[in-house]
Amino acid sequence: QVQLVESGGGLVQPGGSLRLSCAASGSIFSINAMGWYRQAPGKHRELVATTTSGGSTDYVDSVKGRFTISRDNAKNTVYLQMNSLKPEDTAVYICHAIVVVNPPSYEYDYWGQGTQVTVSS
Repeated sequence: QVQLVESGGGLVQPGGSLRLSCAASGSIFSINAMGWYRQAPGKHRELVATTTSGGSTDYVDSVKGRFTISRDNAKNTVYLQMNSLKPEDTAVYICHAIVVVNPPSYEYDYWGQGTQVTVSS
């Protein structure tokens, strides 16, 4: 029904930047919220940043001031600009969306497959 496809991960040195993208496609009526989670080896999945259809945003404390989430509603795409990356940001970054599918009724959670971000010198 709905697919989330991420791109933009990779290897970067500490202090560097990366930009992640996540495009949603399928039988979409509306997307109520989109966001990014991350999961490092041996750790629980952690919410990194979210944005609603109205444009409000929220971030985990550890990335405030370094990461920026943005959204292109016309393209059903969410971005995560990551600056001043640290080794502790290393994780698989997973896109999440809360979607009302066609025909419109309930909203459902969808997840991407994840993209690896590695911060290392």
